[in-house]
Amino acid sequence: MERKIRVLVAKVGLDGHDRGAKVVARFLRDAGFEVIYTGLHRTPEEVAMAAVQEDVDVVGISLHSGAHMTLVPKVMRYIEEYGGDLSEMVILVGGIVPEDDIQKLKEMGVDGVFIPGTPIERIIDFIRKRVPEKKRGEKAKA
Repeated sequence: MERKIRVLVAKVGLDGHDRGAKVVARFLRDAGFEVIYTGLHRTPEEVAMAAVQEDVDVVGISLHSGAHMTLVPKVMRYIEEYGGDLSEMVILVGGIVPEDDIQKLKEMGVDGVFIPGTPIERIIDFIRKRVPEKKRGEKAKA
């Protein structure tokens, strides 16, 4: 039997709004993914360590605080410092992200950005397509 895609859903920083992250986590689980939820108020170091220790295929970072341009690069840097391979790990950001910052996040290495109102099927399909591509070293756009 093939291993399930492992997804870490993370709430980084002081952002206390986790309803969207919990809803997405539940839908991903129901779609057949193995989901690990970090809980609220995690540091970039904690999220990165969990991603590496749990050997996840996807790190989904949910933010509503406006700190995405600071926290997301830190998580990614710590993943690498802790021995994770970003070339094989799909990094997603969800939540309140201004349109101007979406391209900047992608230029930093974020694979996909999903704002409120994105159909959950789009996120599921993106993960199902992107994880195998990333494992093969291919580039994709979202």
